[in-house]
Amino acid sequence: MAEPTTAPSKYRAIVLTACGGTFLAMLDSTVTNLAVPDLQRAFPSASVPDLSWVISGYAVMFAALLAPAGRLADALGRRKVFAVGVGLFTLASLLCALAPSLPTLVIARFLQGAGAAAMIPASLAILLLDGPAERRPQSIALWSTASAVAAALGPAVGGVLVEQFGWQSVFLINLPLGLIVIAATLRVVPKPESSTRGALPDMVGTGLVAIGVGGLTLAVSEGASWGWLDVRTLASAVIGVAALAFAVFRSRSHPTPAIETSLWGNRTFAATNIVSLFYGMAQYAWMLGSVLYLTEIWGYGELLAGVANTPGAFAASVAALGLARVAGKIGGPRTAVIGGLIAFTACGLWFTFGLIDHAAFLTFWLPAALLAGAGMGAATMGTSAAAAMSAPPTRFASSSGLNTTARQFGGALGIAMMAVVLQQSTGIDGTRDVDAYSNMFLFCTLMMIAALVVAVGWLKFPAPAAAPTTDVPAAAKAKG
Repeated sequence: MAEPTTAPSKYRAIVLTACGGTFLAMLDSTVTNLAVPDLQRAFPSASVPDLSWVISGYAVMFAALLAPAGRLADALGRRKVFAVGVGLFTLASLLCALAPSLPTLVIARFLQGAGAAAMIPASLAILLLDGPAERRPQSIALWSTASAVAAALGPAVGGVLVEQFGWQSVFLINLPLGLIVIAATLRVVPKPESSTRGALPDMVGTGLVAIGVGGLTLAVSEGASWGWLDVRTLASAVIGVAALAFAVFRSRSHPTPAIETSLWGNRTFAATNIVSLFYGMAQYAWMLGSVLYLTEIWGYGELLAGVANTPGAFAASVAALGLARVAGKIGGPRTAVIGGLIAFTACGLWFTFGLIDHAAFLTFWLPAALLAGAGMGAATMGTSAAAAMSAPPTRFASSSGLNTTARQFGGALGIAMMAVVLQQSTGIDGTRDVDAYSNMFLFCTLMMIAALVVAVGWLKFPAPAAAPTTDVPAAAKAKG
């Protein structure tokens, strides 16, 4: 490791750069949630399902390209892929703000999602490989904190910007931040030696992975509005499954596979991704469902509902950073994941059986938000650490891309299932009561319990993979 990289000032600059990109990407996954009413006024001829593509278009491309982007970052270089991703994201943000029509806006959101997908795995690889090895647990915690806090703050930031400046502002805010991150990347992130770069992954397989994950995410995202037996839903699902199956088949024998199938031979990596899938189902359904509960049951405005979720974001950051300091002494990522899921599950049980029909922020919502936020921060940090530490350094970007894909796809699936649960509990007049949201939080709790069972039964603390020559399957067998 080069000495300038290990200097404290250099490390801080790298952390701010990589986490800044992560923050932007995850913020835009939720910041537009409260912009839909203003978008409806701007495009009055558009239907609600059409407007929903402003949100789902980003999510579909984000999930579809995370794994391929991770492979490209390992092959082409994390610095290059990160800089290109931030550049595309920033340019797409400008196109979003200037969009004269809804179709143009949706296309720009697709481009934004593609840029964000490139940023996420490359940013973690930068932190882990361009920072000192002894600080990797702290780097993972900071990266996880930026991710969790951005997703949690999205509704609040979106609510403030939309109310004060209109829907365009949620995209314009990305322009100065994106330019700063690009400049910082070119200045502080070192250029990797050409010898460290690998051959390009199988491009056919890479395309199949993107089509497969994108098709499945599209099916679960739009199934509730299209209809689960609608030809569009079924076609998306069938194409997604077929593309992924073919990609896996090609990857098993290809010299530069699109999917690192060897990573799945590592028990820790496989278990971490299963945990992330169930955890994502609970987390994203919880965040959206909480806003709906506050607006429909407590009568909060959209802005106030978003702000009410900020204590949870604060708790998430404190939990992630605090656990990073002591995780090595109390059992590592496994303890963080299990402890976070227990706290999150406890809050889920509280909401399932003790939900109230009147506003009580200080006595009910605040303590619950702090408990849930702490659980999310610990679980996000723990799963990110377990996924990264169960892979050798040459595959850090690939492992983080696959793990984030699992959580994002889980989030899309969780939101779709949450919509079904709420729809079944909706009255004839279209209103929902406390029981409807109790059922929704019960669904989230069951997903947390599923994640907890997998974590307790199969997730083991991986030994840090410090040498690029480490054989992943052999390491997995030694750990088993």
